[in-house]
Amino acid sequence: MTISTSRRATCAACLRAERACICGFVKPLPSQVELLVLQHPLEVRNAKNSARLLHLCLPSSRLLVGETFDVAELEQALHADGRTPVLLYPQTAGEAALGLPAPPCIEAALLARPERLRLVLLDATWRKSRKMLYLIPALQRLPRLALQDMAPSAYRIRKAHAPDQLSSLEAAVHALSQLENRPAHYAPLLEAFEAFVEQQSRLFRA
Repeated sequence: MTISTSRRATCAACLRAERACICGFVKPLPSQVELLVLQHPLEVRNAKNSARLLHLCLPSSRLLVGETFDVAELEQALHADGRTPVLLYPQTAGEAALGLPAPPCIEAALLARPERLRLVLLDATWRKSRKMLYLIPALQRLPRLALQDMAPSAYRIRKAHAPDQLSSLEAAVHALSQLENRPAHYAPLLEAFEAFVEQQSRLFRA
């Protein structure tokens, strides 16, 4: 399905121009851990953004757009169905200087039950994600999951400050694989990401 505009036709599913449609890369996968993506508004129409592809590949995921959110709506999204939300975000030394509380530890018993977890992903630049964390107290109260010893990112279409800085899709795949202890299950998502990166590289060269 496409949406016609005066300038170009846009895919209703992936919200991209028809020539840049990514729906052909979508590989639906079930997940034990549910994913909640909080996407900064500036990322919605960013051609290099991978969160939409991630959301389309995980049917049980939810994507909310905003820099801040209605408190009641966010609380419901975080804790729906009795799941425990875990924020995919490293704890940095500068947080204390900003007055942010230390996040609680993840209980070992929770890690043993991935079907009771909800992974929360901030889809934004590093600077914007820090602002979102600062502006949203509900996120500050969540236990954190930090990725370690990651291989270099395949996100060659977007500048990174370090080789191990991952795209939203890559970060989510590694986190889900870690929490569910089944990396092979999520390999198709990385294959979809590779196809997406190749498509975007061709478009940028055109």
